[in-house]
Amino acid sequence: MLATYLIGLREGLEATLVVSILIAFLVRSNRKDRLVQVWSGVGLAVALSVFFGWLLNYTSTALLQKSEQRELFEAITSIAAVVFVTWMIFWMRTAARTIAGTLRSKLTDALAVGSVAVAVMAFLAVVREGLETSLIFYSAVQGAAIDGSPLYALIGGVLSAVAIGYLMYATAVRINLSVFFTWTGALLILVAAGIFKYGVHDLQESGVLAGLNTLAYDISGVLDPGAWYTALLTGMFNVTPTASVLEVVAWVAYGVPVLLLFLRPARKVPAPKPVTPTTPAPAAPQPQS
Repeated sequence: MLATYLIGLREGLEATLVVSILIAFLVRSNRKDRLVQVWSGVGLAVALSVFFGWLLNYTSTALLQKSEQRELFEAITSIAAVVFVTWMIFWMRTAARTIAGTLRSKLTDALAVGSVAVAVMAFLAVVREGLETSLIFYSAVQGAAIDGSPLYALIGGVLSAVAIGYLMYATAVRINLSVFFTWTGALLILVAAGIFKYGVHDLQESGVLAGLNTLAYDISGVLDPGAWYTALLTGMFNVTPTASVLEVVAWVAYGVPVLLLFLRPARKVPAPKPVTPTTPAPAAPQPQS
């Protein structure tokens, strides 16, 4: 539940910030008449994201009859989710300072085209976050207990993000988004490492990779399956009582270097040197006639 709450909070806040930037721009530009198109695009993006999440689950449970097919499908979606998580956190790290200006520029162009363009622009700005959320959520809950708690946690994270976004938009509440995205990004990397480990496990169970029974460790006698800390480690980071050598290698090979790269201080771009005005050269004397 903690992992899916974090996914909902992080992705939900990104989407909420996008929507709040669009709404604030329209309000300040006295173009409130276009708010309907923005909300229409946002609503369509949410609906498509929910449908995509349902389609992933339906494909795995209903369309794929053989266990090997389901394991392979879950492995592919897990690896795809890891790719999207990695791209998302590094993209947000570099684009956070310019995203507001980029959205305002695109919305200005859309306003010049018409109402449909505004709705399409809002849809495209939000749908990426929604599709990522569905894919990451589906991959994160593989192997979890079959109940509604992960979904409730995801919804709770999204609602928390909406509440935070509203407070930032409508009141004087301010949050250090740089610190927020750094901490949540680091935690999501560890979650993604667990998803990648699970994807490798599925590849082994589907027969694509060997070594399923070659265990790197077995701490089932120490790690109580019914303890809360076991549920936390398993649900958050996919630390299981047993794991194959290849699973551990995958977890470390992804988690350690990506986390170090993410936490490395960003290189500061040197400020441009001020241009020193030059004194114009004296005009050449004109020849006398």
